[in-house]
Amino acid sequence: MAEKFLLKDHLFNAQSIGQLAAEYAAGLPGFDADRFVTETLDGFPERELLARLEWIADCLEPHLAPDFPTMADQLEACMPPPLDPALRDDDFGQFIHAVPGILAVRHGLEDHCARALDLIYAATQRFSMEFYIRPFLNRWPEETLARLAVWAEDENYHVRRLVSEGTRPRLPWAKAVTLDTAQRVPLLSALHADPTRFVTRSVANHLNDITKTDPELVLGLLKDWAKQGRQDAKELEWMTRHALRTLVKAGHAGALAHLGYRGDVAVRASLDLGPSAIPIGAVLPVQCTLSADVDLPVLVDYRIRFVRPGGKRAEKVFKLKQARITAGKPLTLGKSHRLKGDATTFTLHPGVHRVFLQVNGVDVAEASFTLTA
Repeated sequence: MAEKFLLKDHLFNAQSIGQLAAEYAAGLPGFDADRFVTETLDGFPERELLARLEWIADCLEPHLAPDFPTMADQLEACMPPPLDPALRDDDFGQFIHAVPGILAVRHGLEDHCARALDLIYAATQRFSMEFYIRPFLNRWPEETLARLAVWAEDENYHVRRLVSEGTRPRLPWAKAVTLDTAQRVPLLSALHADPTRFVTRSVANHLNDITKTDPELVLGLLKDWAKQGRQDAKELEWMTRHALRTLVKAGHAGALAHLGYRGDVAVRASLDLGPSAIPIGAVLPVQCTLSADVDLPVLVDYRIRFVRPGGKRAEKVFKLKQARITAGKPLTLGKSHRLKGDATTFTLHPGVHRVFLQVNGVDVAEASFTLTA
């Protein structure tokens, strides 16, 4: 049997810690690289991914000056070269280079805000400081927002991305930030015309976060940005689709209309799910036929209402097709949906399941099937 892949071991191992030790040995006189590697690796088995990062910082601290300004100077002196500024996307760097951010929060947050932000500025050009800027936003919001406003114009796209990613309201794995949406908007408006996909993807993800609490604000921003014409039209179109993806899944009429999908035109539909009974692990054939009296772009999804323990139900939305109906001509679409029995995130249970066909956010047909063990 193949050995199970563990991200924590892929990111933090003898090779990566040896690399980090070599970097600090080159910048810190007297740094005991062998001791650092041995101590760090010895503490890994009992720790998960993020805890390993904290442990690396624990092991490094005894080799650094106790006062933060000197410590920050040492950390900057040991940094590898910045990530390639010629790239435009997916250049995340290595997790081992998150350590300066951890130490900036530990030792610079309370008494050395300005110097700690300088350190974060340097460090984010090697690995994103999106986790570590957030405590500064909560503790020193005015000072940190002022710095971010300057960074939004920085020549390094990793610095610009941090402005959006670090202020996201729902950043995965990260602590919440106590910013009002109104404090975020000027930063996003400054970044929306960025030439780098790494930045615009973050802006779109940020907008998607905001749609969960204020969808109308996001729709208004997107309309305003389109009028400004500062961003390439195709890139803004991509950003818009990405920013509205959660609203589209939910059938939000305003989001669908903004993307050109009308919900006020009647669509005739039939839905066929094949056999009435299907075992867990088999394929559910989702087939539908659509027609309308006018030419119409359509976004076709389907929702499965799953049986859950205790008589409860849970719905999930799945994409079917983005297409166009021609007036008077039926449009037939299909998809094979595997009902995985070994999924780790969602367990299937036997029983009657309902499927709803959704066109431009409107339910147009439904059918059912029985899932068997």
